Amino acid sequence: MTASRIDIFKQMLVNDPVNSSILFGLAKEYEKVGQTAEMIETLERYLAIADDEGNAFGMLARAYETAAQPDKAKETYRRGIEAAKTHGHPSMAEEYRLALEES
Repeated sequence: MTASRIDIFKQMLVNDPVNSSILFGLAKEYEKVGQTAEMIETLERYLAIADDEGNAFGMLARAYETAAQPDKAKETYRRGIEAAKTHGHPSMAEEYRLALEES
């Protein structure tokens, strides 16, 4: 049986548990298959070690919305706005600001 992409990323993390690229890739795979709780946990691990430019914050905020955790979603959007501004991504910051207004 062929290993799934999720299994491959998880195996890679065994050898390198703080590799931010692997964590982000695993979170994207969880997103694709709708494993929201796993995606949240993985993105939280990723954001604890990575200097993200904003994208992961948006992914995490949307996952919190899906998981019916609006307060965490709002706080994550706020953090994403700051990260996006810091890294020169004004359109991303505006996208998250609009998402906050709608929530």
